[in-house]
Amino acid sequence: MSVQQEAGAGGEALEVWIDQGLCTGDGICAQYAPEVFELDIDGLAYVKGSDDELLQAPGATTPVPLTLLTDVVDSAKECPGECIHVRRVSDRVEVYGPDAE
Repeated sequence: MSVQQEAGAGGEALEVWIDQGLCTGDGICAQYAPEVFELDIDGLAYVKGSDDELLQAPGATTPVPLTLLTDVVDSAKECPGECIHVRRVSDRVEVYGPDAE
């Protein structure tokens, strides 16, 4: 089963956010999905908005484009800080990340 099928991504909107309090600054997320993640000058990773601007507010989320879902999920799975959270927009249930069911 593909990541898209597992997440029920047949039209299901997903979003991602980073808990900077747990971020180790390894940059694995930015390597997997530079369109979604970026390291800031403080050495921590942040999600990027649609205009490529870093979203630095605590708990800031950004949509996960279906074309990048596998890369975002791989980032969450490989993150040493376990700080990347991917959840459904509709009910805010985490589907990938440290709090996934």
